[in-house]
Amino acid sequence: MNEGVQFGEGSRTVFDRAQTPCQADPTMPLQFAYNHDDFVTDVCRSDGDSPATASPSTKFDTTIQAGWTDRMDKGLFRYHLGDLLTRILPGPRGFVAQLNIQRGLERRKPQEILSIQQEFNAGQFNFNKINPDEILFEMIKDTEGDTVLSDNGQFPQPSRMVVLVNVSPLEFGHCLFVPEPSRCFPQILTEFAIRTGIESVLLSSDPGYRVGFNSLGAFASVNHLHLHGYYLSHELKIESMPVKPLVPEKGFYLMLDFPGGFLFYTESEDVEKVARAICQVTDFLVGDNIAHNVFLTRGCPPHDRTHSEEGCCSRTGVRIAVWPRMSCFGAKEESAFNVALCELAGHLPFKNKKDYELTTERDVIDIIQKYLLPDDEFHRLEQQLMSHLISL
Repeated sequence: MNEGVQFGEGSRTVFDRAQTPCQADPTMPLQFAYNHDDFVTDVCRSDGDSPATASPSTKFDTTIQAGWTDRMDKGLFRYHLGDLLTRILPGPRGFVAQLNIQRGLERRKPQEILSIQQEFNAGQFNFNKINPDEILFEMIKDTEGDTVLSDNGQFPQPSRMVVLVNVSPLEFGHCLFVPEPSRCFPQILTEFAIRTGIESVLLSSDPGYRVGFNSLGAFASVNHLHLHGYYLSHELKIESMPVKPLVPEKGFYLMLDFPGGFLFYTESEDVEKVARAICQVTDFLVGDNIAHNVFLTRGCPPHDRTHSEEGCCSRTGVRIAVWPRMSCFGAKEESAFNVALCELAGHLPFKNKKDYELTTERDVIDIIQKYLLPDDEFHRLEQQLMSHLISL
């Protein structure tokens, strides 16, 4: 009998991704209610040596940070996370390297993944088996009576996002966002999951708050639908990287710098439309068995190389990077770092001190390059995705 927490049981869903709801008990976490009016639209990134005026912390930020710190103080994590040694690797890419030895040693062993479309397995670890004290709150959006229906127009999408601490944290505030845990969704992105991920970024006034997703075959370690959220104060190049428009009416762009991938951009008014387009892309990738990583962050509006990145401090919207990549099934892990959502975005959590101190920008590029699609395959995918989005 599972002694961990289980979540409230809802009606059985008809989604292909969903499994039979798990058995439940009455345990209900704290609810965090929000609506469109809570989104922050005036976030700025400091410019050089002249810091921008910091926005006051939002209720979302203080709730996550206070809850996360409380769980750390209570010893619920696998290790104590203090201030991490951090350095910016010399070179134009601005890679942010951090030394996090304990995560490499203490984190739960990743599950064996054999397919990008692998079904949920209730016998393996999943987020219905956690210590209930790891739960911070449950996000509930006030939709003012609007009902978001599934594709068949009959059954509602999941509407509850449970937020819990990641007990093997990468950085301060590292949490997991789990949509309707009792529905046992496998690790395939849904429109609700990505929309709530975007909305969480808009609920934060901190430009260093990030959200991400690893598909199966892209270093997801648990096959139970979840996103990561955490705080990294250092600026990442992806926040202002130049792009080329592909299907701009759906917020879809091509990133022009390394590592090559796709970018969506949205401000608060277009979240649902862009979330739908993102899911259309990731569904296409899943259908073609292409692993992928997704990274969400505050960022500049889309611009090409003719516009200077310097002085672009505005972070009114959210950039969502999608990297199709080579799949890894049972592959040997890199000694320095794994190539997943953080690393592709330029944040490098190192597992040992030697690699942290000696790895160069060229080394990082060489490691990441091994996991990217070959150029011809990527460009063919680019054309397919453009046609796919335009046709919908």
